[in-house]
Amino acid sequence: MRRSKYDYDDAPAASTSSRVDLWDMLTILTILLTLCIGAYFVAVFVNPYAAYNFLNPVRNDSPTPTITQIQPPATWTPTLPGPTETATVTLLPTHTLPATATLVSLITPSETPTPTRTPKAPFTATVTYIDSTIIHPETGCAWQGVAGTIIDANNADMLGITVRLSGFYNAKSKNELTVSGIAPAYGKSGFEFVLGETPIDSNGLLSIQILDQAGLPLSDSIQINTYSDCSKNLVLVKFKKNP
Repeated sequence: MRRSKYDYDDAPAASTSSRVDLWDMLTILTILLTLCIGAYFVAVFVNPYAAYNFLNPVRNDSPTPTITQIQPPATWTPTLPGPTETATVTLLPTHTLPATATLVSLITPSETPTPTRTPKAPFTATVTYIDSTIIHPETGCAWQGVAGTIIDANNADMLGITVRLSGFYNAKSKNELTVSGIAPAYGKSGFEFVLGETPIDSNGLLSIQILDQAGLPLSDSIQINTYSDCSKNLVLVKFKKNP
């Protein structure tokens, strides 16, 4: 009986089944091999120093060092560090200033300069303190003043010379002028300043001076005192021209 090309029998089916069984075996072997390799790597990972590890890592079998604390003795006393020798202080050298040059002249001066003389006032004064009753007996002790005379080098009276009294008396300022010759009770060239009716004490607060017609001083400014003592309530000033 002639077979048609569309007819199938069981022979090819048997061949196909045989091929499927071979592939199944290979698949099973591959899975088993994969499991074995995985188990090997897991074993190596868990114990990398095992003998079956073909990578053979360096084994570190050295023992772990143990720290042993050193205990001090029972009578141990801590010793503080400190200097074992006393430091020696070294003084710095003292700085000496250089000597200052002194100018020395080798030439002996031929002349000694003559000092300039201070000009002397034309008149000098003599001050005394007396009882005013010699001139004013009627006032007793209820008076105080300044008076005097002016004479030349030959003891001759000089009239019309200006006399100035200035300063402070009894807490008041004084600046009074008079001329010689208006108080003849003291002499031909006599002058007088009345201070008050009650004698008081003062020390150098008043000064007296004589002037020429141009107002230039003829004497130094002479400081005078006053006293509450009735035996010294008159200040007597005598101006005399220097020779």
